[in-house]
Amino acid sequence: MTDFQMSLIAAGGVFVVGVISYNKWQEYKARKSVERAFSHDHDDVLMKGGASERAEPHVQRHEPVLDGAPVPDHDVLMEPGIVAEPFQHAAPGPTPAAAPVPAAAAALDPAAELPAVKPDTPPAQLAENLVDPLIDCLIPLNSEGPLRGDRILPALLKLRRVGNKPVHFVGLAVNGDWEPIVHGGVYTKLQAGVQLATRTTALNELEYSEMVTRLRAVADEIGAEPEVPDMIEVMSEAKTLHRFVAGHDAQLGVNLASTGAPWAMATLIGALENAGFDVRPDGKFVMLDKEEGGGTLFTLSTNVTLGADTTSRLTLLLDVPCVPPARDGFGKMVACAKDLEQRLTAAIVDDFDQPLTDAALEEIAGQVREFYQEMDAADIAAGSTRALRLFS
Repeated sequence: MTDFQMSLIAAGGVFVVGVISYNKWQEYKARKSVERAFSHDHDDVLMKGGASERAEPHVQRHEPVLDGAPVPDHDVLMEPGIVAEPFQHAAPGPTPAAAPVPAAAAALDPAAELPAVKPDTPPAQLAENLVDPLIDCLIPLNSEGPLRGDRILPALLKLRRVGNKPVHFVGLAVNGDWEPIVHGGVYTKLQAGVQLATRTTALNELEYSEMVTRLRAVADEIGAEPEVPDMIEVMSEAKTLHRFVAGHDAQLGVNLASTGAPWAMATLIGALENAGFDVRPDGKFVMLDKEEGGGTLFTLSTNVTLGADTTSRLTLLLDVPCVPPARDGFGKMVACAKDLEQRLTAAIVDDFDQPLTDAALEEIAGQVREFYQEMDAADIAAGSTRALRLFS
């Protein structure tokens, strides 16, 4: 082997080592970049004095703490017999499907996707309910020219959910108002919104990455370009919002115990219907607000399985953040409990079967009012569309 060949082999070896070293260095830099991105603590956006970039100018984010939050300063909604507890979530599994609404019909009727929204709600209000800067991550979609709803709806309907987080789109109409995307509409700008938190989880990195990937595909299809927010900031906001939701995810329970023999279920169902409960096919008992459009005020549990013949204990449950203060869900639940106390020969008791006094119930009513005030301070009023999206 000549000296020239040996030189070529040596040069080739040096080149290969150089390429490998360069690739290793690039991998090291990328890994360090990712580690830095997810190792920093970030400000609590709900605790800032001013609104975040995504919030409307008037929104002041706060994080009031009640019972159920990680570090409560005082007992709230916790009196003997009045149970304040986190919402009991179902075991992990596939997300339950919503009531069947054809995709096209839902796009034409955005009110069908939102809780407690009247059908005649103005389009601008519907748009604010669908893409809410306080509870959604907003992603603008820019286009070079106007976009017609008829052309872009098929593409937008491909992206309705990531994980268990809903995704909505709104457009800036030619009249200058934001509105849901509908057939016949013409839009100069679009905006996508993915909900930052639900009752169960915060938007996570995998869900956000899926959102961005799928949104880019949709944007390419309709001829638009998304302005994707920084993942670190979005994750910080999602976690902060979910802490608020977890800290205010409370139910109140009032117990009724039989003072005689256990109640026969066949007789009990009739008594509950007479008291105004709507008995559902699945055995769930619901008290509807007949004065305010039929929304749920509270529910009732028999504390036994569907096939049981008798029960000796009932529990009335109020989902506190889902009922507006004006509907006085707690007051009506207590009134119902007192009515059933007479109808069924029962006693209103705490979890240790000790009688509850009117004074104790009134004290709890005051604590419920404080709870509502704290939700108002965070701009997530109990029973509002915003609250129902977060807590339903």
